[in-house]
Amino acid sequence: MSTKTLVRTGDLMPSVFNDFFKPWNNWFDMNNGGSLWGNILTIPAVNIVENKDDFKISLAVPGMKKEDFKIDVEGDMLTISAETKEEKEEKEKKFTRKEFSYSTFSRSFTIPMGTRADKIDARYEDGVLKLLIPKTEETRKLEAKHIAVK
Repeated sequence: MSTKTLVRTGDLMPSVFNDFFKPWNNWFDMNNGGSLWGNILTIPAVNIVENKDDFKISLAVPGMKKEDFKIDVEGDMLTISAETKEEKEEKEKKFTRKEFSYSTFSRSFTIPMGTRADKIDARYEDGVLKLLIPKTEETRKLEAKHIAVK
């Protein structure tokens, strides 16, 4: 099973210019955990386990609700994405302060042949999104075979 994640890496400008453009880099540099107006780029950690009967995918995504997730399968591509938005408003005598938090991610995985994409089960428990992708009967029957080198 392969995974695709969109993350930009590498410097765009030589280090001589880093100090000159530092205020801009602090806003737009997403390479080193920087932020864009206070939103931090996060990509959930993923574990993928292959068993005899299925594949299990676990994503660490604490603080979300099951309604925040969108899981789509198109062809052999499984895409898991989420979007959360939190707004707080505090009114006092002479001013209003409004704070909001916005978080989003998207992870895509290539589903191996011999799996049942139509039978994928997803559950969200204790901050972990768990997906179970069952294998087909034909794939389950295939046994591991040792091949001797001649």
